[in-house]
Amino acid sequence: MENTNTTIKKEKKERAVLVGIATNKQEDHKLQEYLNELSFLARTAGATPKAFFTQKLQRPNPKYYIGSGKIEEIYEYNKEHKIDVVIFDEELSPTQIRNLEKALKCKIMDRNGLILDIFAKRAQTAHARTQVELAQYEYLLPRLSGMWTHLQKQTGGIGTKGPGEREIETDRRIIRDKITRLKNKLKNIDKQKATQRSNRGNLVRVALIGYTNVGKSTIMNRLSKTDVFAENKLFATLDTTVRKVVIGNLPFLISDTVGFIRKLPHSLVESFKSTLDEVRESDLVIHAVDVSHPDFEEQISVVNNTLAEIGAGDKPTIYLFNKIDAYNHIEKEETDLTPKNRENITPEEMKESWMQKMNATTLFISAKNKTNFQEFREVLYQEVKRIHVQRYPYDHFLY
Repeated sequence: MENTNTTIKKEKKERAVLVGIATNKQEDHKLQEYLNELSFLARTAGATPKAFFTQKLQRPNPKYYIGSGKIEEIYEYNKEHKIDVVIFDEELSPTQIRNLEKALKCKIMDRNGLILDIFAKRAQTAHARTQVELAQYEYLLPRLSGMWTHLQKQTGGIGTKGPGEREIETDRRIIRDKITRLKNKLKNIDKQKATQRSNRGNLVRVALIGYTNVGKSTIMNRLSKTDVFAENKLFATLDTTVRKVVIGNLPFLISDTVGFIRKLPHSLVESFKSTLDEVRESDLVIHAVDVSHPDFEEQISVVNNTLAEIGAGDKPTIYLFNKIDAYNHIEKEETDLTPKNRENITPEEMKESWMQKMNATTLFISAKNKTNFQEFREVLYQEVKRIHVQRYPYDHFLY
């Protein structure tokens, strides 16, 4: 007999279609990589991606984002496969969302809304929940008319503009008031966080950063010998974790921050700037990179651009290329004259090329298998020692 409980549980997962467009200047493999990331986001949020739809356009359609022919194609697929939600790999305007909902007769989400949904599910502490809630309300405010079902009703009474005010205006005022309260609440939390940071003494502070899902929590666990939550999902942790680490006889503090991602909603960047103060106030940055990812170079660029945006782009940095155990390459015959590329370069050749390319310390490790991890600890020790000696020159004889 079929287990009905299991069946019901499985049916709760929404069936999703993912949509992206490519401009004439964009290579096809880039679009596919972006949709793969969107698929990972959708699965992290609890949806089940069923199909990708792509279209080449010079610019997005202002009414529907995609062309009318593609709308019809998606509509027919949705009807046949009982799709619950269509997710777009760009930010949609409120008008585009309303038009798409009418045309496709299902729920529409854009990339920003999807990321906000994941953040809301991942937030554990009062600080993270407040940050995410603020970002959600700021995202929601211009989209109210597409989400409220009672827009044509009238309301009046004490506390409203008058008997002729539509409920949408009341809703907007309520949300603006909530945004103000949340911003004030965040200011108070930020003051507490700043006090906590100032009370940590004179230890050297190291920030562990990177694109989401590059293995930062595993690296943190290996360094601090603690059990920070690590999971193969995007944004597994939102709250900054700070641990005291001792290598040799040299203590220092290391913080693991929220992962970065391409097209991170601006409201989230603003809300999480206080969390990223750990990076801004650090003495040294460890930039973790998933070397096995086909677009890790773009991920490096995304992280560096975000660091520049928050005023932390000039920190001394160790580039830590993680997951070397998962890096795949195609062996070349000695007589093969094809140029070296991402597919056929060996790990050793990649290491040499990136050590020359980056104007910073560069290491290749596997946190999972502890490959080259002792070398990383030694390099980190020397970097922390250098900063400590500069700050406290009379303590150098201790190390």
